[in-house]
Amino acid sequence: MTESSARHDDPLAPRLPPLAVLDDRGSVVGWTRTAEDLLGHPGTAVIGRPASGILADPRDRAAREAAARCRRAGGWSGVLTVRHRDGRCVEAGLTAHAFSRADGAREWLVAGALADDVLEWQRDRAILDGLYRQSPIGLVVHSPDLRVLRVNRAVERFTGVPAPDFRGLPTGHMLLPDDARRAVERVRQVLETGRPLIYSEQFARLERDPARERVALVSGFRMEDPSGRVLGVAEMIEDITERHRAQRRLALLDQAGSRIGTTLDVAETARELAEVMVPHLADHASVDLLEPVTRGAEPARALAGPVVRVGTCGVGPQQPGPPHPQGAPVVFPPGTPQALCLAEGRPVLEPVLPPDSFSAASRQGAQAPDLGTHSLIVVPLAARGLVLGVLTLWRSRRPDPFEADDLTLAQELGSRAAVAIDNARRFTQQQQTAFTLQSSLLPRAVPDQSAVEVALRYLPASAAPGLGGDWFDVIPLSGARVALVVGDVVGRGIHAAATMGRLRTAVHTLASLDLEPDEVLSRLDDLVTLLAAEQEAVGERPVGEQVVGATCLYAVYDPVSGRCSAARAGHPPPVVTAPDGQPALLDLPAGPPLGLGGLPFEVREVDLPEGSLLSLYTNGVIGERGIDADIGLTRLCAALTRPADALERTCQAVVDSLVPARPTDDVVLLIARTRMLPPDDVASWQLPLEPAGAARARALVSAKLSEWGLDHLVFSTELIVSELATNAYRYASGPATLRLIRERFLVCEVSDGSHTAPHLRRARTTDEGGRGLFLVAQMSERWGTRYTRDGKTVWTEQPLAGTVT
Repeated sequence: MTESSARHDDPLAPRLPPLAVLDDRGSVVGWTRTAEDLLGHPGTAVIGRPASGILADPRDRAAREAAARCRRAGGWSGVLTVRHRDGRCVEAGLTAHAFSRADGAREWLVAGALADDVLEWQRDRAILDGLYRQSPIGLVVHSPDLRVLRVNRAVERFTGVPAPDFRGLPTGHMLLPDDARRAVERVRQVLETGRPLIYSEQFARLERDPARERVALVSGFRMEDPSGRVLGVAEMIEDITERHRAQRRLALLDQAGSRIGTTLDVAETARELAEVMVPHLADHASVDLLEPVTRGAEPARALAGPVVRVGTCGVGPQQPGPPHPQGAPVVFPPGTPQALCLAEGRPVLEPVLPPDSFSAASRQGAQAPDLGTHSLIVVPLAARGLVLGVLTLWRSRRPDPFEADDLTLAQELGSRAAVAIDNARRFTQQQQTAFTLQSSLLPRAVPDQSAVEVALRYLPASAAPGLGGDWFDVIPLSGARVALVVGDVVGRGIHAAATMGRLRTAVHTLASLDLEPDEVLSRLDDLVTLLAAEQEAVGERPVGEQVVGATCLYAVYDPVSGRCSAARAGHPPPVVTAPDGQPALLDLPAGPPLGLGGLPFEVREVDLPEGSLLSLYTNGVIGERGIDADIGLTRLCAALTRPADALERTCQAVVDSLVPARPTDDVVLLIARTRMLPPDDVASWQLPLEPAGAARARALVSAKLSEWGLDHLVFSTELIVSELATNAYRYASGPATLRLIRERFLVCEVSDGSHTAPHLRRARTTDEGGRGLFLVAQMSERWGTRYTRDGKTVWTEQPLAGTVT
């Protein structure tokens, strides 16, 4: 090889130790100790002798060719087989270089080492050469005074700066000031402590490209010579920017899966989406939904209609554009990215926005958080073929703009959130349907009663668990009495609401028959059993909503006698607060829940002094917050110790102390303060069952109505009592009782010991009778029959203002 091909100027070329000096004839004129150690020949044995006779066989063709090539080219290097003193052959790597002495004679310097050692040097050289020229991992060598000695080509590709331009620069010179300061501190720590740095994740920005953040894995170690002198620090730098961004996107997707859609609430889901985006992907985010979506309705496919700002989130004091509070309408003028996204259903990416890109119309659309906004993404929120709204992302604080991968990530997150929003919308729609149905089935207003003063609270369950099947009723009965009803259907949602409506209708029907409380519950029990059988027959078993039973409390209060009769079917007992303020649970047999079938219910009668509080409620009042039912009953009784207070205030005090702001079960609380009719408003007489009984009844009624100042009702009332007394005389046995009650109506009752009820029928022209009840029905506003254990009572009601027309 030529001298140039031997690359002696290469600082990485292996330095072979000198072995011998040969003259121009090939005789040995110099021999080193290294040669003696390598080949075993002492210098005295070889100096002056031909090298070919001692070191190599003269017949060795390779040796002759090497010698000839060396003379022609002035140098040679390669591997030859040489002889050891003991006769064995040794593979050696040799180099020979010609030089001239002072007298002009030419001699040859031969250097070499074992071939294995030379090969190892060559491998080391190849490794170093690969690290500097081919390795994809950056290599930076720092001097002890924190200057760059050398970098490899990977750093050149990483920074875009030619490798020679780094030589002599201060450490971190190419980075922004904060990043350069961290780089210097990192190298200094390795230099001073000697502890290697292994896979440290570093974030940096170059001065020549400050908008692009780069991420690198940095490992470093201190370099020392054999004597321990510190030579500097070597750092290996691997650019993992794309890998880091991919991992960050995957982490954001995973985080979004657990944070978006945690509730079935449209607004909350939209807020969760905005909060997930900031600050991991954007500096500001807003979620705008079509107005029907916020109400749970399905948006029109034409994408027309107002848009409502539902969720926002941002870092820093600036917020996107003009102020748009959550829940406020937003107008996107035509041509804005949001308007285009809504109209066409496709995303918009504007990675670089000039400072003047936002016109007045754009700013009205709340596109730019401030003049620093430089990058924008708008993604449609579409699910099941419907566009529900738009997600808008801005970058203003971080310098790097949005990329195509960011748009893909935003679309994926938007798609997931859109499904969650649509599910929440559908759930809201279902809840509103159930609430509308439930509201339509519950009483709109409580009728005024002479028997009781009533205050109530009905609070539907929050949207999370769903509406229940609680209901209440205040039903006027004959004889100025009133029925108080509270019930609870097992299950939630539309099925529970529909079943509640059927049970409430049934209660009204049964109440109109003036049945005893235990009989009402028995009939309701049959109805619930029938409903369950119907579901079983058609295979209708909605999860969590199947109606398998209900509870109910039915109480009847009579303001004339002050007596209350009640029965319950698996329902909590009512609380009775005496006029002196002492509350107590009414000792009422529990009875089985409705729907078990075949089990009896027991009625209990108690006398309630005037001014007592009778409180009926559902489990939502005493069973919230996970408290024990006994503790809830104790708290309820404590809140009902002031019967003289206004009922509305008492009712609210109970709700405030026992019911949370968002109840998980329907809450019904019905408080009734008892009243007694004045004795002067009630008149009662015994009528003997004799032909003159009707005449006596007419005389008694006429006198009492004149006393009460109701002379305008004398004629109609005389006809009514005459017919009722005549029926009692013809069909009953034993004495009859006539009673008049003056309250909101004039009530006329005739009671006897017979259980045979009169029936209204159409009399034929040839019939001699059968027209009396027809006259009674025409003269009264309402009439009916109620049964007691001792017989029956036929009653009528006439308005006090005048006769029925």
